[in-house]
Amino acid sequence: MKIILILTLLLAGCSRMPAIPTLQPHKIDIQQGNYVTQDMIAKLKPGMTRSQVRFALGTPLIVDPFRTDRWDYVYMMQKQGRLLEQRNVTVIFKNDLLDRIEGDVVAGANAAAASEPAAKPQPPQEKK
Repeated sequence: MKIILILTLLLAGCSRMPAIPTLQPHKIDIQQGNYVTQDMIAKLKPGMTRSQVRFALGTPLIVDPFRTDRWDYVYMMQKQGRLLEQRNVTVIFKNDLLDRIEGDVVAGANAAAASEPAAKPQPPQEKK
Protein backbone atom coordinates (compact mmCIF):
# COMPACT_ATOMS: atom_id res chain seq x y z
CA MET A 1 0.00 0.00 0.00
CA LYS A 2 2.83 2.38 0.86
CA ILE A 3 4.55 1.63 -2.43
CA ILE A 4 1.41 2.44 -4.41
CA LEU A 5 1.02 5.72 -2.51
CA ILE A 6 4.68 6.65 -3.11
CA LEU A 7 4.45 5.77 -6.82
CA THR A 8 1.26 7.79 -7.18
CA LEU A 9 2.88 10.83 -5.55
CA LEU A 10 5.99 10.50 -7.73
CA LEU A 11 3.96 10.24 -10.91
CA ALA A 12 1.75 13.16 -9.88
CA GLY A 13 4.86 15.24 -9.19
CA CYS A 14 6.20 14.52 -12.68
CA SER A 15 3.01 15.57 -14.42
CA ARG A 16 2.73 19.05 -15.91
CA MET A 17 -0.06 21.44 -15.04
CA PRO A 18 -1.43 23.55 -17.88
CA ALA A 19 -0.37 27.19 -17.72
CA ILE A 20 -3.11 29.62 -16.76
CA PRO A 21 -2.86 32.57 -19.19
CA THR A 22 -4.78 34.95 -16.94
CA LEU A 23 -2.27 34.68 -14.10
CA GLN A 24 0.52 37.02 -15.18
CA PRO A 25 2.44 39.56 -13.16
CA HIS A 26 1.32 43.16 -13.51
CA LYS A 27 3.70 45.32 -15.55
CA ILE A 28 3.42 49.04 -14.90
CA ASP A 29 3.63 51.74 -17.56
CA ILE A 30 7.05 53.37 -17.51
CA GLN A 31 7.71 56.92 -18.73
CA GLN A 32 11.32 58.01 -18.85
CA GLY A 33 12.78 61.33 -19.86
CA ASN A 34 11.30 64.62 -20.99
CA TYR A 35 8.00 64.56 -22.89
CA VAL A 36 8.52 67.21 -25.58
CA THR A 37 5.49 68.03 -27.73
CA GLN A 38 5.24 69.81 -31.07
CA ASP A 39 3.64 72.79 -29.30
CA MET A 40 6.63 73.11 -26.99
CA ILE A 41 9.02 73.04 -29.96
CA ALA A 42 6.92 75.66 -31.78
CA LYS A 43 7.60 78.11 -28.93
CA LEU A 44 11.34 77.99 -29.60
CA LYS A 45 12.86 80.67 -31.81
CA PRO A 46 16.47 81.05 -32.95
CA GLY A 47 18.36 83.45 -30.70
CA MET A 48 16.64 82.41 -27.44
CA THR A 49 18.85 82.11 -24.37
CA ARG A 50 19.53 78.86 -22.51
CA SER A 51 17.22 79.86 -19.67
CA GLN A 52 14.37 80.60 -22.09
CA VAL A 53 14.83 77.19 -23.75
CA ARG A 54 14.92 75.51 -20.34
CA PHE A 55 11.68 77.30 -19.39
CA ALA A 56 9.97 76.12 -22.61
CA LEU A 57 11.19 72.50 -22.67
CA GLY A 58 12.26 71.76 -19.12
CA THR A 59 15.63 70.60 -17.84
CA PRO A 60 17.44 68.52 -20.47
CA LEU A 61 17.92 64.84 -19.75
CA ILE A 62 21.48 64.82 -21.09
CA VAL A 63 23.98 67.68 -20.91
CA ASP A 64 27.32 66.56 -22.33
CA PRO A 65 30.19 68.08 -20.31
CA PHE A 66 32.45 67.94 -23.37
CA ARG A 67 29.95 69.54 -25.76
CA THR A 68 28.25 72.25 -23.72
CA ASP A 69 26.56 73.68 -26.82
CA ARG A 70 24.23 70.66 -27.08
CA TRP A 71 21.25 69.59 -24.97
CA ASP A 72 19.48 66.27 -25.52
CA TYR A 73 15.86 65.59 -24.60
CA VAL A 74 15.06 61.86 -24.69
CA TYR A 75 11.63 60.35 -24.02
CA MET A 76 10.59 56.69 -23.87
CA MET A 77 7.20 55.14 -23.05
CA GLN A 78 6.91 51.45 -22.19
CA LYS A 79 3.57 49.74 -21.68
CA GLN A 80 3.28 46.10 -20.61
CA GLY A 81 7.03 45.72 -21.10
CA ARG A 82 6.95 46.86 -24.75
CA LEU A 83 8.45 50.09 -26.08
CA LEU A 84 5.56 52.14 -27.49
CA GLU A 85 7.19 55.47 -28.21
CA GLN A 86 10.68 56.93 -28.28
CA ARG A 87 11.59 60.51 -29.13
CA ASN A 88 14.94 62.25 -29.34
CA VAL A 89 15.22 66.03 -29.61
CA THR A 90 18.58 67.81 -29.68
CA VAL A 91 18.90 71.55 -29.09
CA ILE A 92 22.09 73.16 -30.44
CA PHE A 93 23.40 76.48 -29.11
CA LYS A 94 25.93 78.85 -30.63
CA ASN A 95 27.42 81.55 -28.38
CA ASP A 96 24.84 80.62 -25.68
CA LEU A 97 21.92 81.35 -28.04
CA LEU A 98 19.61 78.82 -29.70
CA ASP A 99 20.94 77.96 -33.15
CA ARG A 100 18.92 74.95 -34.34
CA ILE A 101 16.78 71.98 -33.29
CA GLU A 102 17.34 68.42 -34.49
CA GLY A 103 15.53 65.17 -33.85
CA ASP A 104 12.08 63.64 -34.04
CA VAL A 105 10.06 66.84 -33.66
CA VAL A 106 10.01 69.47 -36.42
CA ALA A 107 10.41 73.15 -35.57
CA GLY A 108 8.62 76.29 -36.76
CA ALA A 109 6.81 76.55 -40.12
CA ASN A 110 7.54 72.94 -41.04
CA ALA A 111 5.31 71.70 -38.20
CA ALA A 112 2.20 71.47 -40.39
CA ALA A 113 4.08 69.49 -43.02
CA ALA A 114 5.44 67.14 -40.36
CA SER A 115 1.96 66.24 -39.12
CA GLU A 116 0.93 65.04 -42.60
CA PRO A 117 2.03 61.57 -43.65
CA ALA A 118 4.82 61.51 -46.19
CA ALA A 119 3.94 60.38 -49.68
CA LYS A 120 5.33 56.98 -50.56
CA PRO A 121 7.69 56.99 -53.52
CA GLN A 122 6.39 54.96 -56.44
CA PRO A 123 8.72 52.41 -58.02
CA PRO A 124 9.69 53.18 -61.62
CA GLN A 125 7.51 51.40 -64.14
CA GLU A 126 9.10 49.49 -66.95
CA LYS A 127 8.07 50.32 -70.49
CA LYS A 128 6.94 47.42 -72.64
